[in-house]
Amino acid sequence: MTVGDVFAAIDIGASGGRVIAGQVSSDSVTLDVVHRFDNGPIEMHGTLRWDAERIADEMLRGLHAVAGRYGPVAGIGIDTWAIDYGVVDPTGKLTGPPFSYRDDRSVRGVDAVRAAVPEAEFYARTGLQHLPFTTIYQLAVETGLGDEDQAMLMPDLLAYRLTGRRATEATNASTTGLFDATRGDWSPELFAAVGRTPSIFPTLIQPGETIGTLTPAVAAATGLPESTPVIAVGTHDTASAVVGLPGPGRNFAYISSGTWSLVGVELDRPVLTEASRAANFTNERGVDGRIRYLRNLGGLWLLQESLRQWELEGLDITLAVALADAASVLAGGPTINPDSEEFVAPGNMPNRIRAACAAAGQERPETPGQITRCILESLAAAYAATVRRAAELSGMPVEEVRVVGGGSQNRLLCQLTADAVRLPVLAGPVEATALGNVLVQARSQGVVSGGLEDLRSIVAASTTPIRYEPLSQVPTAH
Repeated sequence: MTVGDVFAAIDIGASGGRVIAGQVSSDSVTLDVVHRFDNGPIEMHGTLRWDAERIADEMLRGLHAVAGRYGPVAGIGIDTWAIDYGVVDPTGKLTGPPFSYRDDRSVRGVDAVRAAVPEAEFYARTGLQHLPFTTIYQLAVETGLGDEDQAMLMPDLLAYRLTGRRATEATNASTTGLFDATRGDWSPELFAAVGRTPSIFPTLIQPGETIGTLTPAVAAATGLPESTPVIAVGTHDTASAVVGLPGPGRNFAYISSGTWSLVGVELDRPVLTEASRAANFTNERGVDGRIRYLRNLGGLWLLQESLRQWELEGLDITLAVALADAASVLAGGPTINPDSEEFVAPGNMPNRIRAACAAAGQERPETPGQITRCILESLAAAYAATVRRAAELSGMPVEEVRVVGGGSQNRLLCQLTADAVRLPVLAGPVEATALGNVLVQARSQGVVSGGLEDLRSIVAASTTPIRYEPLSQVPTAH
């Protein structure tokens, strides 16, 4: 890589983070994962929090590694999961570890918000599906946000750590339940419902805008020049992942498959109908003002927690072993609703899955292979139903399904999805989020140009997705 075409993507999910160097030219993009680290909520005094200081330290460590390997970079972009925020005081100090959306405190805020803003009105304003941990519900029970403090969404908090400048990027703001889907701006009425004003968040900015440059302390810690720009990308990781979808055209559905599954289509305007609300679809902002019309479904968290439980029980069940065992289990066994709230919190996932199957009058999956098959068939069925409903509600014809993220490497899940949706599935790239991150940076710096379709053409020229055709006959247990 040469100076001037290297961009650093900081891509942090709820279970792990990466700092990635991306080289971008006018017709290609390549990635080098320089630093990886684990992430996850920590238990603190009976609550679930994020260790924001450790995350920031890992980010700096990764940027130092990028500088050591490649020298100066042309930009830095940050994306993370949505919804969660940290509270900073007037001096800029974080007042405490941010709450995790998996903490149950936000559930107490749902009734308070609904009393002030009925569900139909809430949807008409925000276009968001009901998720009991959305930012507005967290703010309804927030006791640690003083009059002079500000709330900063996680990627904005990390960008502040790098630059000393505060901002709120719009794609992530659109997930908070405080954003007007039609106007593309904060909704003062929704802030009033939780006794707040939009000033509790920093000023809104759009993807592609420069947030600031590195502070002297960060420059010294990383070895990067103080002049290095930190650029707002689609800071909600799914917004960046959708930029990184390879291939031409618009007639596709996408699945960003990771800890969570984001399943939907890309539109030019939100769908705010009563039918859309009843189907629990969400309208979130994407890069270039596109609408990510989708449902947030349960994802590979179910399998991650199951693997963790088996490890606690002393079982030697790796992901590869679980998938191999699941492949030998006949289709048509028990399934669950992966979107159910009973699967959100950490804990003994296999037992919860067995209990859910028994409660539904199905045979209990007992072995790790049976549990894994149950999870994957349940996810595939949910994906297929969501793709069909998204097409129906939006009027967007769907000719293929594009799967990106960690789930794109799960061959069994991808084949089951193709079988369930009865459409071709194109799987990959796994690092779509980082690709979208660096391409938005590169466009802002003039290395590439054009709209989203042009950026996706670069991804398509640089990656080779795996194609899965639906099988005409699938052996079943029935």
